[in-house]
Amino acid sequence: MNHGKKYTEALGKYNKQDSFPIEKALDVVKEVAFAKFDETVELSVNLNLKKSQSVRDTLVLPFQFSAEKKVLVFAKGEKADEAKEAGATYVGDVDLVAKIKGGWLDFDVAVATPDMMKDVGKLGPILGRRGLMPNPKTQTVTFDVKGALAELKKGRVEYRSDKTGVVHFSVGKVSMDAAQMKSNAMLVIEDIVKKKPSDTKGDFIKTIALSSTMGPGVRVDLKSLDQAGA
Repeated sequence: MNHGKKYTEALGKYNKQDSFPIEKALDVVKEVAFAKFDETVELSVNLNLKKSQSVRDTLVLPFQFSAEKKVLVFAKGEKADEAKEAGATYVGDVDLVAKIKGGWLDFDVAVATPDMMKDVGKLGPILGRRGLMPNPKTQTVTFDVKGALAELKKGRVEYRSDKTGVVHFSVGKVSMDAAQMKSNAMLVIEDIVKKKPSDTKGDFIKTIALSSTMGPGVRVDLKSLDQAGA
């Protein structure tokens, strides 16, 4: 892959084969970031998973950095009223299902009450590939609409491993303090470790890297994480 001049210059500021304690790795990411906008810093955790295995969960990070999300709630009656009172951006039932079928997708996360899933399930081909489908595993299919909205407003976000066994997770912005991003990253890593399948042979985490939106990856020293309690 051919990279631009600024990317190549960023690579020249450190040895890509080196690995660093996580806070130092974040310092390097901040140092080599070159875009004119405030780049997002992403954590990439490569896991030892079988093809049939995956890890996923939701977390509320200690240090928030993204704008409040537009939350859509599929609900009827009292639960619809509850969603409106709790601050949902959009609330509806079959009207919203029809609107989404027509191509409208101006929201960031969807929540549904269980009785709505018969209708919402028809949106699988549309919402599924965009990661917007309500799911009990991520607490987005629930009758506790008020509780779900409260968590989402705090910044609850989902992580899940992709087909190659890698979890990609945004932990901050280049403008943030490295110690704050470290706290976010460590929470994610520690939670992933708890999801280790019982039949895993060898190390569960293969590699961890950090990078900004436009910048090169920086390896994290896994031994330093052991010392940090991960």
